[in-house]
Amino acid sequence: MMKFLFMLLFMIPLCFKKNMFWMVQMMLFLLMFLFMSLNMNLFNYFNLSYMFSCDILSFGLILLSIWICVLMIMASESLYKLNFYVNFFLFNVIILLLMLYLTFSVMNLFMFYLFFEGSLIPTLMLIIGWGYQPERIQAGMYLLFYTLFASLPLLLGIFFIFNQTNCIMIYFLKFFNMNYYLLYVSMILAFLVKMPMYMTHLWLPKAHVEAPVSGSMILAGIMLKLGGYGLLRVMVFLQEVNMKLNYFWIVISLLGGFYISLKCFCQVDIKSLIAYSSVAHMSFVISGIMIMNYWGFLGSYLLMIGHGLCSSGMFCLANINYERLNSRSLLINKGMINFMPSMSLWWFLLLSSNMAAPPSLNLMGEIMLISTLVSWSSFTMLMLMLISFFSAGYSLYLYSYTQHGKYYSGIYSFYLGTSREYLLLMLHWLPLNILVLKIDYSMIWI
Repeated sequence: MMKFLFMLLFMIPLCFKKNMFWMVQMMLFLLMFLFMSLNMNLFNYFNLSYMFSCDILSFGLILLSIWICVLMIMASESLYKLNFYVNFFLFNVIILLLMLYLTFSVMNLFMFYLFFEGSLIPTLMLIIGWGYQPERIQAGMYLLFYTLFASLPLLLGIFFIFNQTNCIMIYFLKFFNMNYYLLYVSMILAFLVKMPMYMTHLWLPKAHVEAPVSGSMILAGIMLKLGGYGLLRVMVFLQEVNMKLNYFWIVISLLGGFYISLKCFCQVDIKSLIAYSSVAHMSFVISGIMIMNYWGFLGSYLLMIGHGLCSSGMFCLANINYERLNSRSLLINKGMINFMPSMSLWWFLLLSSNMAAPPSLNLMGEIMLISTLVSWSSFTMLMLMLISFFSAGYSLYLYSYTQHGKYYSGIYSFYLGTSREYLLLMLHWLPLNILVLKIDYSMIWI
């Protein structure tokens, strides 16, 4: 694990060399394929050391982090053309990837907390440094204060665990059973805000609307998954108390997911609509984790990976329209099928994956989560039906509004799209739909 860490560290000087934009991108692709070639053990930790380790959870999310960071650089070509502090942008992306890599691979709970919070700073720099409107400062403050307010109890919880057990190694904590209600709330609150759960979600649409395309991609692709990863890790030693309180979180998540799905129909801003749809999807993930069975864990994991690729691709599509129209409003982004018929196909493919159409990973994850939730309580069936129905509804709403209708007459520049843009979208869509063929590897984990 250390060799990949050093590879990332030695890429930092490359960021400040002239014309190294594509070199950094190629090096990250190489890192991705080197990491994929690891000798993976599906049943337990592998590459285990005192500081670092990897299991199936970490492996998938580290791969997703590297992949999304490569695609962030590919999507931000306009910065390269304008030479808009491009060296600092690359440096920021590498530091962010470093933080994410360390978050997913460390074994120590305190180090996990440190890097979990550390990944916030490069994201904040992306939003404030390369955002579009002056409101980005306010969006950055929302992101910072929501996350920091909830994460202080997490730090105190980690100290309490160390005081009680003299151990904060994630691997060994499964041998302890912490039956403390206050500890339980303090440990999971930071992750629920990061997911985000309904009622703690207000920072997400604000941050997405003001962030550049790279900021939106990393927020939707990885930052929300940090919350899910943290929940999967801490639930192992909070089992007993979670079984008494889990219905509370499941009810909030499902009712919130339904309400947010309805709210998607009221959005006029494309990025805001995609951000709200992320909250609806994450409500599924929270419910699956809280039920505490294997299918719930696995379904949540698959939906996190699938949603990371799918929503990131949709933000890329929104940015492709924004670069041509200088607007994210649905009132102006109309009739795009007349201008960019080829891009219309990618809108359809990614939105169909977003509504969990086969053969996407989202479908596999949702099938597992629906079966888990219904087996837990048949009363959840009504909410699941409504969320799934309205999920398809707002995806079709977004597609029909952007692609059909009378186009805006004020378009001053249009072209069908560059090969870079089509490659970018293909690299989102292919893993999302091809990985479902290898689902048996995850099944073995069960």
